[in-house]
Amino acid sequence: MMMLRRLAVLMVVGVVLCSVGCEQGKEGGGKGEGKLTIAVIPKANVFTFWPTVKSGAEAACKELGVDMIWRGAENETAYQQQIEIVETMIINDDVKGIVLAPLSASTLVPVVKKAAEAGKPVVIIDSGLDGSYHISFVATDNYQGGVMGAERLAKLLGGKGKVALIRNIPGSASTEAREKGFLETCEQKFPEMKVVASEYAMGDPTKANEVVSAILTANPDLNGIFTANEPGAIGALNAAKGANKLGQVKIVGFDASPTLIAGIRDGSLDSTIVQDPFTMGKRGVELLIAHLGGKQVAKEEKTPIKLVTKDNLDTDEIKDYLAAYGIGVEPKK
Repeated sequence: MMMLRRLAVLMVVGVVLCSVGCEQGKEGGGKGEGKLTIAVIPKANVFTFWPTVKSGAEAACKELGVDMIWRGAENETAYQQQIEIVETMIINDDVKGIVLAPLSASTLVPVVKKAAEAGKPVVIIDSGLDGSYHISFVATDNYQGGVMGAERLAKLLGGKGKVALIRNIPGSASTEAREKGFLETCEQKFPEMKVVASEYAMGDPTKANEVVSAILTANPDLNGIFTANEPGAIGALNAAKGANKLGQVKIVGFDASPTLIAGIRDGSLDSTIVQDPFTMGKRGVELLIAHLGGKQVAKEEKTPIKLVTKDNLDTDEIKDYLAAYGIGVEPKK
């Protein structure tokens, strides 16, 4: 099973599948003759995570003979822009359904309702949406990811010390669940591990650097940091380096990128919690197409997560996860 999945990843990582099933242009897509067309709308096109979601969606489109329009916002705070993208797909007669990673659990509800009323079903991926207008939801068990982050820091610190939480963006259901899992686990299981700072980095590694630098200045005896996403982890690493505290302050990140994996290898980052964005994108498309074909689909699916450390970094299981991010895998020639 793992080998088959690895082969599937190798077929798509680094490849734009424009001519075989999923056709994209600069503005996000085209239509193949006689093919069903869907729209896949990520939170944004930045960081390693979203291109990996795209690879999974492309793989599903290729297998199913479907055209895909891929269009994301400029960044993960561009709520109005994402709403406008969804509205554009609603009025596009070629688009028969939408896969959406909503920037906000509440702000996107009216436009998803509008899509449903227009007969364009919506599958939600990555981050939850309030209401019941979507047909299915595919995401990581994000709360459990936060629990894992707290448990890892507790193991490193002997269950006590001062720690900080670097949040993502207010209203992002996926990262809010991670943050909640972390905070509740600290409070309930490790009361001697005190959360002395909890700040938003707004999905920006530069902002995260500034936030963590300020936290380190205010808390010179800080023992550990948990970040809710990739840009937060990158910013935390940069801030710890600037304060000459790499390795001294234990950092547990979320998601994967070459920078974070390099940090694990050299010891500046203790670990990171890795999702499966390839499967998330692939299943989002598969469930939408199944629904459009008249099949009943699950209301919710969870994609797995793994803790990546220096000890397991080179195991086959973790290599398989990192392959989904295009890390450690040669692109197809």
